[in-house]
Amino acid sequence: MHNAKTHLKVNDRVEVITGRDKGRVGKVIKVDRSQGRAVVEKINMIKRHTKPSQLNQQGGIIEKEAPVAISNLKLICPKCAQTSRIGRKILEDGTKVRICKKCNESVEAKA
Repeated sequence: MHNAKTHLKVNDRVEVITGRDKGRVGKVIKVDRSQGRAVVEKINMIKRHTKPSQLNQQGGIIEKEAPVAISNLKLICPKCAQTSRIGRKILEDGTKVRICKKCNESVEAKA
């Protein structure tokens, strides 16, 4: 995949729809468009065996999140609190927003 479009952004609440963590909900920490993957808080945890180093004096086994394929995640609409597909809409002022297909409301975080 080369810089694939995605329906996810950092801080979105998502549900895992398939795989080992199916049904679990978390917050998106990082999105890697080039790989088509996202890192989600407390989802797809792996154990990493690390040597002691300058950065990490202790070493040992560290648990951290591994990336999940974006196709395995579904956004949870903040308005209707359901998992939903995402559409795009251009507003009168020319800005693009993502909309929930179930309640037709914008899912963008109020900035």
